[in-house]
Amino acid sequence: MAQFSRIDVALKMAEVGMVPVFYHKEVAVCKEVIKACYDGGVRVFEFTNRGDYAHEVFSELNKWASLECPHLIMGIGSVIDAGTAALYIQTGANFVVSPILNPDVAKVCNRRKILWMPGCGSLSEISFAEELGAEIVKIFPGVSVGGPGFVKAIKAPCPWTSVMPTGGVEPAEENLKQWFNAGVTAVGMGSNLITPEIISSHDWKTLTENVAGVIHMIKKYKK
Repeated sequence: MAQFSRIDVALKMAEVGMVPVFYHKEVAVCKEVIKACYDGGVRVFEFTNRGDYAHEVFSELNKWASLECPHLIMGIGSVIDAGTAALYIQTGANFVVSPILNPDVAKVCNRRKILWMPGCGSLSEISFAEELGAEIVKIFPGVSVGGPGFVKAIKAPCPWTSVMPTGGVEPAEENLKQWFNAGVTAVGMGSNLITPEIISSHDWKTLTENVAGVIHMIKKYKK
């Protein structure tokens, strides 16, 4: 059962402005990454459903995080069907992120009052997602869909829309400035933030410093 309400999740995403997106098959590595991000100021973390037995890894991480990182909101990403969403909800996922828009996933999440963030690539998809109850919509892949210019364009006729781009967002001030000036609610960041070099060298201190730097930059430009 989720520890945080969907309202709490949406508000915390908007407050911090950044959600790390990460998967690794080894629980020990995931714990180090999560703790480093948490120490840097992250309060919402998306673990992605990308490997064999990923739900078992997530279940262990979620239990661990509730003790070691008590203010962290753990959720699951890369969910494309209702069955998978239900599986992760049973392991305590506080939110569910999809790379696509699947109404069946919305039904499962809404029934349990779990925040659902579908991946959208057009204003029509975004509008349909909001009709289905999505509070924040994932723009995916962020850069390929149109980048900050796309966000600015859709916010003009639909200023109430809350979006989180994922895919191509960079931990650099100019890039973050463009996204937040365009009106995003938050950004999702994967390997550009949690780099392969950091993982291979186990340089968790650098990850904490990078995360803290990104959050600081976001605060400068967040509207």
